[in-house]
Amino acid sequence: MTGSDRVELDRQQARRVAVRAQLLDAYRPESLFAMVDHLTLLQIDPTTAIAPNVDLVSWSRLGDAYAPSDLRFALEEERFLVEHGSYVRPMDDVVLALATVRDWGRHDRALRWIEANNEFKKDVVARITAEGPLTASEIPDTSAVPWESTGWTNDKNVVLMLEFLMMLGELAIAGRRGKLRLFDLAERVYPPDLVVPSYDDARAELASRRLAALGIARAKPAAQFSELVEVGDLGAEAVVPGTTGTWRVDPDALTALEEPFEGRTSLLSPFDRLVYDRDRALELFDFEYVLEMYKPAAKRRWGYFALPILHGDRLVGKFDAKVDRKAHLLRVFAVHEDFPWEPAIGDALDAEIEALAAWLGVEVVRG
Repeated sequence: MTGSDRVELDRQQARRVAVRAQLLDAYRPESLFAMVDHLTLLQIDPTTAIAPNVDLVSWSRLGDAYAPSDLRFALEEERFLVEHGSYVRPMDDVVLALATVRDWGRHDRALRWIEANNEFKKDVVARITAEGPLTASEIPDTSAVPWESTGWTNDKNVVLMLEFLMMLGELAIAGRRGKLRLFDLAERVYPPDLVVPSYDDARAELASRRLAALGIARAKPAAQFSELVEVGDLGAEAVVPGTTGTWRVDPDALTALEEPFEGRTSLLSPFDRLVYDRDRALELFDFEYVLEMYKPAAKRRWGYFALPILHGDRLVGKFDAKVDRKAHLLRVFAVHEDFPWEPAIGDALDAEIEALAAWLGVEVVRG
């Protein structure tokens, strides 16, 4: 469905499309693989105020059927999922990332730097070939030209060489030793029958999968998502009164609107794809949100790592809490209501907080 198809959705319909597409309605995915395959990726972020993002996103969809060990097993033993770049992806999708690597923001500069450090590259590959999966700290830095930047990557030559060769498909992440990534030859991690498609085919597949995962999206990503593929004229063109411009909507999501919507109450990661595009969340959900972990405490409105609260098809507030792992407690500091809640929302949130604590293996303490 492209081009001339045009529909009008009210904001509730648009929200329901978005919630269903992100697997946050009452019907939970049947498995971890089914979840990641539909969402297309899980963003990796090390913040553990509650739980790592990959685990929090998975729990919010699968509930107590999910355990972090499930993800480790899928990545390191079954290998139907793979860590690539800053994301966990279905193994079959890694070829799409490899086919579109030229879209990667540092592609050209990285190639020039690798060329200037050809002997260093050979050293890294030879050591991994001989010794098997290694962490960055186990590989000596023999670079001739250090990587220069104004940020944290300055002179981190081994880490960057490993990451660049992973992005280019020569190396792959084979698993982790604790929190440290293990890099191995790609041929020893990826299945031998993976076929890298053409650039155009990969872009088209990524666009289609992105629209299905979001349900409703702008034709072109916002500036802060410059490395994401555009959905272009895929799906149906949609107008949502109360928002500016037009949207693209997944055809299957439109069909699903004919069925009754059943929602639930969920605590979301700040990196959850339902809220990650803050402008989209504001337009469709009237939900204002900023991740405040980088702000001084005195300037925070909602908290260091406040979790957005989804109730049905509305984002209704923020949950400010932190896990005290030594004391085995979930310390709840505040619940921020975006509008005065009816009692049912508070009751549903209380049940979800208790479910989160049970999953984490801690007790809830308030105040």
